[in-house]
Amino acid sequence: MSVAFVLKGYPRLSETFIAQEILGLEKRGLDIRIISLRHPTDKAAHTIVSEIQAPVSYLPEYLHNEPARVLKSLVKAKKLSGFSNAWHAFQRDFARDRTRNRIRRFGQACVLAAELPDDVTRLHFHFLHTPASVTRYAAIMRGLPWSGSAHAKDIWTSPDWDLREKLAEMDWLATCTAYGAEHLRALSNDPKKVDLTYHGLDFSRFSDVKKSYSKADGSDPNHPVLLLSVGRAVAKKGYDDLLEALALIPTGLYWRFIHIGGGTLSGTLKEKARKLGIASKIEWRGAQPQDVVLESLRDTDLFVLASKISEDGDRDGLPNVLMEAQSQGLPVLSTAVSAIPELILPEETGILVPPADSAKLSEQLERLIRDPKLRKTLGKNGKTRVRSEFDAHHCLGDLVRRFGLSDHQDQGANTDADGDTGNNAA
Repeated sequence: MSVAFVLKGYPRLSETFIAQEILGLEKRGLDIRIISLRHPTDKAAHTIVSEIQAPVSYLPEYLHNEPARVLKSLVKAKKLSGFSNAWHAFQRDFARDRTRNRIRRFGQACVLAAELPDDVTRLHFHFLHTPASVTRYAAIMRGLPWSGSAHAKDIWTSPDWDLREKLAEMDWLATCTAYGAEHLRALSNDPKKVDLTYHGLDFSRFSDVKKSYSKADGSDPNHPVLLLSVGRAVAKKGYDDLLEALALIPTGLYWRFIHIGGGTLSGTLKEKARKLGIASKIEWRGAQPQDVVLESLRDTDLFVLASKISEDGDRDGLPNVLMEAQSQGLPVLSTAVSAIPELILPEETGILVPPADSAKLSEQLERLIRDPKLRKTLGKNGKTRVRSEFDAHHCLGDLVRRFGLSDHQDQGANTDADGDTGNNAA
């Protein structure tokens, strides 16, 4: 089987979980071709990307940038047996979504259908919004089966009519949280199409290094407690709430906060930190590759992620960075939103507070800063659970079977590649 994976952008620092999946499936014998709707914009790439063998093709990001290629593809696509059905599907969609983006999706689908190698026997997308639409139209044109993976924003910001129709037509769908799976199954005429498939971590990349736990308790200005967060500076990550919580910590406690990640709100957050009077205690490191993130996870005292539901409905699924932090024995403080409670057991493997509640978040920050023994206990418990229940090789099993790869290949890969994970750093 040769499968074309349709991605919104490749490679991306913030989507290493996709690269991890592709590499894992390659090791189990799946012939993959990567089709990206956008060229990469990150200045760096994780090491895992260099290990992937799949060839990469880029569709026209904007149709007007490559008019000759689009026109040639349209002429060829019109000759395909399924073009008429795809055109009618697009017309129905456009009547409900009159946007340039919808037109671009159909144009990209024409290029994909026209240029797709003849030996490709299935299309598979990551993300239920734009990549799934391009995949759907192209699959109809070519008469190919199609499937995909859903994650977070794509589930919660797509209209229900769009999700229902895609679920009705595709063969199957994998999604990475029970929270998302429940929602999608409720929209599907066949709930068995929707599989819960956690990403997990490949622990050969996140090796089991003994954590050195600091005894810092915030009382010594020369040894402040080091707080870390990794995530894009976007609304759903709750960094505005986290900054307000940091500002509420009593002045007698000494801490420093490190942020890793890019994002459109970076400038706004830096200005907010300045107005709150805490800018001197914060280090903004920007987006970083996996090895830098890993070193930071090992060298800090507490990981914090204040996820919430943004005004447009966007939200996290189960952020990989929380698993990555726990894999290194780092205690975590986060919010009880979306699928995060599927990972963190309150007061056992981490601390959870209500989302968008700066006061509660600040209370727990103060508690954890003052109590190094609690940090150590949470860190050890979190590490034990994530390494026993979120191993990528085990989590990949359902996808291996869905793609028709044999159990023998799956077992062999587990023996040969004893772990290999990525991170969701950007």
